[in-house]
Amino acid sequence: MLQLDDVTLRIGDWSLRADWSLPAGAQIAVIGPSGAGKSTLLQAIAGFVAPAQGRILWQGHDLADVPPGQRPVSILFQDQNLFPHLTIARNLGLGLNPRLRLTPAEWARVDAVLARVGLAGIGARRPAELSGGQQGRAALARALLRARPLLLLDEPFAALGPALKADMMALVAQVVAETGATLLMVTHDPDDARRYADHTILVADGIAQAPRPTAALFADPPDALRTYLGT
Repeated sequence: MLQLDDVTLRIGDWSLRADWSLPAGAQIAVIGPSGAGKSTLLQAIAGFVAPAQGRILWQGHDLADVPPGQRPVSILFQDQNLFPHLTIARNLGLGLNPRLRLTPAEWARVDAVLARVGLAGIGARRPAELSGGQQGRAALARALLRARPLLLLDEPFAALGPALKADMMALVAQVVAETGATLLMVTHDPDDARRYADHTILVADGIAQAPRPTAALFADPPDALRTYLGT
């Protein structure tokens, strides 16, 4: 279970509060206006932003002293988290060993997961040699290789066209199903929430609200969500 226990995030005069928990395996959309704090919320869970107060816990263990690389988290940003100077295989290898000291068996796992996401034979290429969709698949391959129990998506497919985005989201659904990961997905698209998330967190007016069933939330949206949706 992921728990945000009376958490306040603060940057300058801006603050965001959250006080809720998620069961393992939940699929959650995070929606709200630009600048409300959706990305900051994910960064705090991943360990890149420290709470001003409160605790972030996973399975009852406080993550305050756990550095980002050791947290039970894989996070994908809009830039796909790929290092441009490394080959795709070595980018994925970082998910197994930050020093890239991999055994032959581990390199074989890298090749296998690339094949799993439809990228067999491209391990020697660098990110700039791949299309946007291929880069998204490579980033997801690393998440699949890491098999961390928390998968955080900060709109990594926002720049893709509708068909390719749908393909990437279907692949995310497969990864979540195979790993049993808890998914938190930042999106500006209500259709993403309806299609891929059983619950949704609304971030607005300084509060990351407790998750609500997605269908019920959109059927009877609070004022902040109505304003965001323009309805």
